Amino acid sequence: MRDLLFLDGAMGTMLQTFGLQPGECPELLNVSRADWVKKIHRSYAKAGADIVETNTFGGNRIKLGSYGLSKMAYELNYAGVRLAKEATEGMDVFVAASMGPTGRLMEPLGDVDFHTCYEAFKEQVRAFQDAGADIISIETMSSLDEAKCALMAARDTTNLPIICHLSFDRGGRTVMGDDPVTAVAVSQTLGAFAVGANCSVGPSEMVGVIHAMSKVSDIPISAEPNAGLPELVDGVIVYPETPETMAEHAEELVRAGASIVGGCCGTTPEHIRAIRRRLGKLREPATANEVFQRLCIKWKLRL
Repeated sequence: MRDLLFLDGAMGTMLQTFGLQPGECPELLNVSRADWVKKIHRSYAKAGADIVETNTFGGNRIKLGSYGLSKMAYELNYAGVRLAKEATEGMDVFVAASMGPTGRLMEPLGDVDFHTCYEAFKEQVRAFQDAGADIISIETMSSLDEAKCALMAARDTTNLPIICHLSFDRGGRTVMGDDPVTAVAVSQTLGAFAVGANCSVGPSEMVGVIHAMSKVSDIPISAEPNAGLPELVDGVIVYPETPETMAEHAEELVRAGASIVGGCCGTTPEHIRAIRRRLGKLREPATANEVFQRLCIKWKLRL
């Protein structure tokens, strides 16, 4: 038996099924269509997620600037956490505040300096903490430098546990060439509670990345694969992995070393329900809070 925690699935692709339009800011829905966001959170919690992630992935002021919404950064991030807390009130569920990349390259390859990114991430984390988040989840980082910036900003702003996810391609590296072993070393050194991979590839392709991380990691490993690589079918983007096949691959990810498992783009509450049903037999019989506390104790003992 193992200490396992189950994350939720996709937010963006779920919002699209509710009516999010191309080019529309997902985070703005935290104030304009709060009912959509809360319904998605409840669906994942009822499907068996121990951790639901907020609709704040692109909530930093740099990314929001592309929609002309930079000045709403604190408000949208605060609202995102509150919606998740309200939607899961009274349930054995943690709220992880999602923090994604800025969408811009940092210097020297790009035009955004470290300090600007750092301050943007700090603003997000202040809103997360003020709103009562339980965890910070850094996600879909294709640059270890930007992941470091986000992790440092979070660590300097809050004592909340931080999960640092990077996004790896089929070659087992990020777009910027970062490898899983280096990602683990940097995340551990900078005080992450857990390290992992999300998005980019499907679950079967992610197994090798998780296995490589498990060989060197002293902290829990998190895996959030897409429901396969997206395909265009009759003009519609679809993700090929069914709930059943995702659950099979999720078991492979756990056996490769993951302690925290969920999904990214294309995954739905049905995918999470199937994963929870299949992997429930591997989990120590305990509440989410008990498992989380045990993982925290293991991590602290290794410091």
